[in-house]
Amino acid sequence: MNDPNPVDLTNCDREPIHILGAIQPIGFLLALTADWIVARASANLHAYIGAEPADLIGHPLAEFLAAPVMHDLRNRTAMLRGPDAIERLFGIELIPGHGRFDIAVHMSGGQIIIEGERSTGEVGDVTSMVRSMIARLDQCADMLSFFREGARQVRALSGYDRVMVYRFAADGSGEVVAEACKPGIGRFLGLHYPASDIPAQARTLYTRNLLRVIADIDATPVPIVPQLDETGEPLDLSLSLLRSVSPIHIEYLRNMGVGASMSISILVDGKLWGLFACHHYAPRSPSFERRSIAELFAQMFSMRLESRERQQTVEFERRARDISDQLLGAVASDETLLRDPDWLADILTHAIPADGVGVWLNGSYAFSGITPPTDDFRRIVRALNATAAGKVFATDHIGSLVTDAEAFSGSAAGLLAIPISRSPRDYVILFRSEMIRSIRWAGDPHKPVEYGPNGPRLSPRESFEEWKELVRGRSRPFTGSELRVAETLRATLIEVVLRLADEASAERQRSGARQELLIAELNHRVRNILGLIRGLIRQAQPEEEAVRNFVKVVDGRIHALARAHNQITEDHWGPAWLQALIDAEAAAFVEEGDRIISAGDPILLNPQAYSTMALVLHELVTNSSKYGSLSVPGGTVHLSWRCVARGDLMLEWRDRDGPPVVPPSRKGFGTTIIERSVPYDLGGEAVVRYLETGFEADFCIPARHVSKPREGGAPLIRFPRAAQLHRDDPPGDLLADQRLLLVEDSLIIALDAEDIATRLGAPEVMTAASVDAALDLIAAQPPTVAILDINLGSTTSFAIADALLERRIPFMFATGYGEQAQFPDQHRGRPVVQKPYTLENLARAIAEMLG
Repeated sequence: MNDPNPVDLTNCDREPIHILGAIQPIGFLLALTADWIVARASANLHAYIGAEPADLIGHPLAEFLAAPVMHDLRNRTAMLRGPDAIERLFGIELIPGHGRFDIAVHMSGGQIIIEGERSTGEVGDVTSMVRSMIARLDQCADMLSFFREGARQVRALSGYDRVMVYRFAADGSGEVVAEACKPGIGRFLGLHYPASDIPAQARTLYTRNLLRVIADIDATPVPIVPQLDETGEPLDLSLSLLRSVSPIHIEYLRNMGVGASMSISILVDGKLWGLFACHHYAPRSPSFERRSIAELFAQMFSMRLESRERQQTVEFERRARDISDQLLGAVASDETLLRDPDWLADILTHAIPADGVGVWLNGSYAFSGITPPTDDFRRIVRALNATAAGKVFATDHIGSLVTDAEAFSGSAAGLLAIPISRSPRDYVILFRSEMIRSIRWAGDPHKPVEYGPNGPRLSPRESFEEWKELVRGRSRPFTGSELRVAETLRATLIEVVLRLADEASAERQRSGARQELLIAELNHRVRNILGLIRGLIRQAQPEEEAVRNFVKVVDGRIHALARAHNQITEDHWGPAWLQALIDAEAAAFVEEGDRIISAGDPILLNPQAYSTMALVLHELVTNSSKYGSLSVPGGTVHLSWRCVARGDLMLEWRDRDGPPVVPPSRKGFGTTIIERSVPYDLGGEAVVRYLETGFEADFCIPARHVSKPREGGAPLIRFPRAAQLHRDDPPGDLLADQRLLLVEDSLIIALDAEDIATRLGAPEVMTAASVDAALDLIAAQPPTVAILDINLGSTTSFAIADALLERRIPFMFATGYGEQAQFPDQHRGRPVVQKPYTLENLARAIAEMLG
């Protein structure tokens, strides 16, 4: 008999997927006490290291492993930072004669968890592989191609039959926005999946454990012995890489015909944006090393995605501010325009797309475009008065605000209300018409599911045939960016309509502060991304001289981009001086300031052209320093530019008095940047000539990328040419006899800064990632000098600075926020070093700090 109370898949939210008490058979697991005594082990231990669990449990692990292996494991455990940290070791021989293993180490409930898989050693140059993958992403012109390329890269790396980019909606459901799959297996692109397909506790785990692999859905789970500890608790496997699979999820995959799967989290702003969802229709287990590379790629993909979304937001809000200024200027001179709904609708809908506008002002109303009937408009205004005062309100379903909205939902289904007074409440309301959408679901998301073969548990749906749902009564939702624009418009309308000078000024200041914060946050994240990439490259480099030289070249290119980024963000991502770019590159490579001779009228380049020319000039100066006129005494470079009639910028590079030039036998990446960047990225022209008397290059930059300085604008500040930013002989004793405290919340960036401090002679470097950890170090063993990253996640390092100031310990700040960084009064005037860290900028800042 059927259960009279059918249930749906939301019951999956109660599935205890993190304490299943078993692992997959592709590896083994050991759980150790804090003093490294084996407390638990997987039952398959003998197959990997030739010992049974009973042989190890209760004994120190050091009795079975060699001292060097124990040393490596202890060091990795000491490097764990945060509750969700996982450290990895590759190609470790645990016990002689039993092969090499790839190892993962994490903490769970106060115990040390060690997981091992057989090492394959199949991946070679990881740095080059990831760099190439990211380079392909950066070439994508729009978001859709960006998503497609991400799916292609993960499939090429992992070998799964199907790889999807799966994006979560606010309600937990998801959509396949990109897909890469082998031919003949059908496509899932565009399909939606209900929130119950990935339960809430699974989504939470995806924010903690970024990669989840299921090698074979038919594999027999390997139990962990003993199942329960002395308190009767099972082992929490939330961070386990080998965690067994819930029977419900196994049945779900079997119903889809999937034999193996892998999921990699995509996090944006610390929240789960989506997944790389990988399916294979037979068992498949990518190596631990290959999975680690996939996880690193997903993290880089996430950072690139976050940067792209933030840049889109900045551009959208910049355009909206221009419209707001236009509205302010027009209404300030003619207030009657506010009572012209057609004019107002034309202005507002250029900033926020809408189908109609209604104005409620002092009890009277006016309409333009498609709006609700008058009586319904009054009901909507009364309902809005019950919402939060002074706040922009938006909904894509007016039926949630007033009753009987179905009668006019065809003309107005969603609204955005901008309050323009305190009391009585006046509004400008933008309406959007109903958008009847046909959503393609992978199976009926509303169909209830009966109890199935899992006993009292729920059986997942068996049908994944496409099921279409017709959605009525809703409009296209208003985005977060549109709401922020509405806040800006609200401040403008308050100013011109009600003449509330004090309130209007405060609103505009808050709006400006939000914009400054957004730009500062974008600047900070880009600087941190550049610093993180530089750290990853330098920390991962091998000992071979050729590879080290290659890493040095790549590091120089990234630093050139960082310098360009610093310039264009000084004016809030606006045009920057061409001469400043030339001076920065000259200072970075040439000790004599007059060896690069530049001539031309003051010109500014827009951000895209500035970044492109930063790389081009970096390669030109680098090549000339190695092979051209800057490589010999007396050699010079003549760099000139002029604007032609149509506004294009012509730039000419001439090597003079250098060694004889021989055309290269092959074109390297640097030559490709010189010859192709301007045509490809800017739509311009580039011509190079390898003359025996000296290398020459001509560039034409289209007028749309060129700006001339405004009258009364900020003057050009010249860089000191002889700053010697890249000296090969840094002062190795600058930090001699100093105990340095380094506060930095990014491990890779901290490691990079620690290496630089060591090169500057620091005999002891103490690192801390949080305020509490730094204060503990200061109390236990006070440093003699300190470098403090201002932003430490959700807090700042100013409390640490106060403690150092009280003890009269010299310190300086580090930041990726540029000029937007704000300091308390007692810390203004302190030295500040800009991220990303380099040997040169740290050396200069430390020298200034120490006098």
